[in-house]
Amino acid sequence: MTLPIPQPAPASFSGMRVALAGLGIEGRDAALFLQAEGAEITAVDRRGETAARAELDAIGVAGETGAADDPGLARRVDAIVASQGIPRDAPLPAAAACAGVPVYGPMGIFLDRCPADVIGVSGSAGKSTTTALIGRMLEAAGREPLVGGNIGRGMLRDLPRLGAGDAVVAEISHTQLLRAGRSPQLAVLLNVTPNHLDQFSWDEYVALKRRLIEHQRDSDAAVLPFDEPVAAAMSGCTAGQVIWSGIGRPPSGASSAFALDGAVRWRDSAGEHEIVRAGEIRLQGEHNLRNALAVIAAAVVSGVEPETIARVLRSYEGLAHRLELVAEVGGVRYVNDSIATAPERALAGLRAISGPVVLLLGGRGKNLPFDDLAAEAAARAGEISAVYFGEDGAEFAAELGLEGPIVGDLDAAVRAAADLAAPGATVLMSPAGTSFDAYPNFEARGAHFRAAVRSLAEAAR
Repeated sequence: MTLPIPQPAPASFSGMRVALAGLGIEGRDAALFLQAEGAEITAVDRRGETAARAELDAIGVAGETGAADDPGLARRVDAIVASQGIPRDAPLPAAAACAGVPVYGPMGIFLDRCPADVIGVSGSAGKSTTTALIGRMLEAAGREPLVGGNIGRGMLRDLPRLGAGDAVVAEISHTQLLRAGRSPQLAVLLNVTPNHLDQFSWDEYVALKRRLIEHQRDSDAAVLPFDEPVAAAMSGCTAGQVIWSGIGRPPSGASSAFALDGAVRWRDSAGEHEIVRAGEIRLQGEHNLRNALAVIAAAVVSGVEPETIARVLRSYEGLAHRLELVAEVGGVRYVNDSIATAPERALAGLRAISGPVVLLLGGRGKNLPFDDLAAEAAARAGEISAVYFGEDGAEFAAELGLEGPIVGDLDAAVRAAADLAAPGATVLMSPAGTSFDAYPNFEARGAHFRAAVRSLAEAAR
């Protein structure tokens, strides 16, 4: 299956009949935007027409509802706006391709129409932390950025208030890039590693990530990791300036943010200087050091002073569900890393924690390899144990090759981990799978883990 070719957004949707597919965060935001533009809306949602009607009423949007599996709707509208959660082969987008009806994505519309320069962040891991941290840097520099996108805030309804001088930071997922034909003026690509292979081939996934930079102009810039081979190889795909970030000595000649010998440094044509010591950065783990380096590059290019950058790095604690310490019970630390929906993310979380670890793995798999995670567990034999839960818990146990109890749900997993963990150990819920077997999103799974740990703490008291 080929990737769809993005269509440029119209100057206005006024008077157009628009089918809106999906009424999650992005879809509700798009509904408000389309209503304000004067579109005639027919909304569909996989939860059914009753749920679609309730969502529209809750946000005060007038319009019709339809069936998500009705391909005939494509012939009755002028355009379709599909949220990122709508598969490319869903009935409505598939019918639109046959009927010659354009399909737009909310992020694609935003990038086409935004009058301000956009800092866009993508990658297989670390997007939300990096997006939020860039936003914090701009705030500390006295600006008031709009921070949104895949981080959990729709952005279309904010378009009318944005001007050329405003600051915008957008987290952009591969599914948002599916229908985006314009690249942000400052693109930050953190990494490109196997992910979402249950939905796309590897070549398709790489091609989607490439869209973050391939439509840039010569006045734009791209921050790329020199130590991530797939992403680094994309340096020839942008017409803009390439700025490097990474751990080790960067390529000569280009501006770079890098960590070397315990120091985090910035180098450009004016020279090289230390920003902060790596050990002073509040966020834990080598993966977060890489995120911070990309943030430094974006912040410097955006005019943030080195002193401000250092101050924020020393104080920023990160987002929820990302190596979040929930509690210490009986000398055991319980850490919520629910964001880890792939083995690579679980590996990053595991490497961020020293000493004995009871690793909670489970959820729904994405056909991704466990080789590196299994190698890390084997290298730390006697130090790492595991508890498996959820829909694919048994499969994860077979993939990892580490013996441990296989339980049905997260409550049972927390209890089993408490039995295994000795004082001084860490129970790390870094599942390596999606939450969709039991939860609407990873945040809900993380909230359940918190509640289970707090129940454990109350029982201990």
